[in-house]
Amino acid sequence: MISPLRVLTAALMAAFAAGCTLAPRYERPALPVPSAWEASGNEAATDTVASDLPWRDYFADTRLRAIIELALTNSRDLRIAALNIERARAMYRIQRADLVPSVDAAGGQNAQRVPESLGGAYINRQFSATVGASWELDFFGRVRSLNNQAVEAYLATEEARRSAQISLVAEIANAWLALAADRELLELARRTFDTQQKSVELIRKSFTAGAASALDLAQARTAMERARADTARYTAQLARTRNALALLVGTPVPESLQAETLAGALSTVADLPAGIPSEVLTRRPDVLQAEHMLRAANANIGAARAAFFPRISLTAGFGTASTTLNELFDSGTRLWTFAPQITLPIFHAGALRASLDRAKIERDIQIAQYEKTIQSAFREVADALADRATLAEQLDARSELVNAANESYRLSEARYRGGLDSHLVLLDAQRSQYGAEQELIATRLSEASNRVMLYKVLGGGWK
Repeated sequence: MISPLRVLTAALMAAFAAGCTLAPRYERPALPVPSAWEASGNEAATDTVASDLPWRDYFADTRLRAIIELALTNSRDLRIAALNIERARAMYRIQRADLVPSVDAAGGQNAQRVPESLGGAYINRQFSATVGASWELDFFGRVRSLNNQAVEAYLATEEARRSAQISLVAEIANAWLALAADRELLELARRTFDTQQKSVELIRKSFTAGAASALDLAQARTAMERARADTARYTAQLARTRNALALLVGTPVPESLQAETLAGALSTVADLPAGIPSEVLTRRPDVLQAEHMLRAANANIGAARAAFFPRISLTAGFGTASTTLNELFDSGTRLWTFAPQITLPIFHAGALRASLDRAKIERDIQIAQYEKTIQSAFREVADALADRATLAEQLDARSELVNAANESYRLSEARYRGGLDSHLVLLDAQRSQYGAEQELIATRLSEASNRVMLYKVLGGGWK
């Protein structure tokens, strides 16, 4: 007689030999975007890719690197992303367990009282101890398809965590730069207020002496109060930016790690070369996440197809049984069971076909989602490159504007002191100088933020 253990072993080997699924062959969709971005100048292609450049190398300032380290340790968003990974890993392990037999041990007692009408009153007892195994023979790859789906879902959560880290690193760098810009704006407003306050005092003395008009005094006070209002506004803005940075980091940021001036922070952000092919978008974690979800949907089609075919399962057990507990393991008490089962779907009112159609539709949805992710990523890079193409010229123009405004103010002040121009002309020159310096700070911040954005949208920041 053939041993049930041998039958089970042979079935296991046959199922492992089958090892295939009914999932369609996966093919990555073609990129629905141009092969490269339009270059804005004489920019050659380069092998330097942002996704290969660790953020510790991209951001040179030790203070900024220390803040990012704090955020990676304390960020609640990253904690949630990490926990999602652990949950997906557990789901994968649960699904993977279906690929091997499950083994259980059982022991029990069965007691039955026989009534007197059936031949005499007595109690029948039976004790048993068994070890059993059950397994579905995955001839058509249903379990393997579900396992592949769980694997892809797990990998998608890994990419989601990387994407969250990229966003966090970029947001921290931008907040750190914005904090430095707010400091400069506040310092500029304070200097302007001090200058305007001294000007008001001088004009008030001249007005008392009859050398200046009431209009001159009112105009000087108007400029002073505008600077005072800006000082209060930038003070509040600085506090909000500091709070935003602390929220991103997950803990208050020490003063020693904050940048004092934007000009000093600009050199700490590297400049990425342009001329990069759009193929690098496939390295972005959000794009990889979308592709893993597409692969998971593709594997789910295999499971839906396998549902049309028979499901074969094996259940076997081996143990002992006795009417008394002390004889349970004596010779002659051995027992075994072997129960193969096959389930063939015959009529399900179209449910299996509907499940397959749903799986195919979900795959098509994921294809569209993948292509949309690629297109959104391409646009983000294109927008960053478009800004980059003119920011250098803007920065140069703003610097020249500040120089011209300073010269205009110097000349207007000399003409006013010489009695050649009215105080209104001098105030207009002061306003132009103040506005030009504000715009220069804003342009510097835009230029630095553009470098951070380009690094982010090209997939850098997760290493």
